[in-house]
Amino acid sequence: MGYRFAIYGVDTQINPPMEEPFEMTGINTEIKPFQATAFRNGEFVEISDEDVRGKWGIFFFYPADFTFVCPTELGDLADFYTELQGLEVEVYSVSTDTHFTHKAWHDASDTIGKIQYFMIGDPNGVVTNNFGVMREGMGLADRATFLVDPDGVIQYVEVTPEGVGRNAAELVRKVKAAQYVRSHPGEVCPAKWEEGEDTLAPSLDLVGKI
Repeated sequence: MGYRFAIYGVDTQINPPMEEPFEMTGINTEIKPFQATAFRNGEFVEISDEDVRGKWGIFFFYPADFTFVCPTELGDLADFYTELQGLEVEVYSVSTDTHFTHKAWHDASDTIGKIQYFMIGDPNGVVTNNFGVMREGMGLADRATFLVDPDGVIQYVEVTPEGVGRNAAELVRKVKAAQYVRSHPGEVCPAKWEEGEDTLAPSLDLVGKI
């Protein structure tokens, strides 16, 4: 609600300042505390930031259930879930729908019905705002992906526009690269690196020789 007054006989209204939008959580920052309810394997389960720690985690934000690009992305990610589990990576899809809506979508859609990972309901926007990917004034999450390491620190961020879906195979490749770099200090993965290929060891001698 604004404040109305007159200046030189002119009726004027000043609106109070809008709250500053949440900034996107960046690489090498720790995830913030949260508690939420998720749908998984036919059950509603409680989950918090403490449950995420101790293993790698993917937070896969998307705008809404029962939409168009979103189910293709979630289904694509579901196809790689077994492989990600083998890499000790847990997956958490997140939208501002309720966990009840997630269940209804899971029951209604063959594509969503194959999902076995956590589908977090975030109707109060806490998780979405914690990661800084709430669309201002819309109450919907951006199409965003965060890779969190076992210490709860973000190691990878991707945000795409509304009409551009993500590629789970490429996400898995980057997970493997991030895990390799974590377990091999002093080495880095070059462009298009695939598991088993050569890496680089940055040093003064390497400058200008690549």
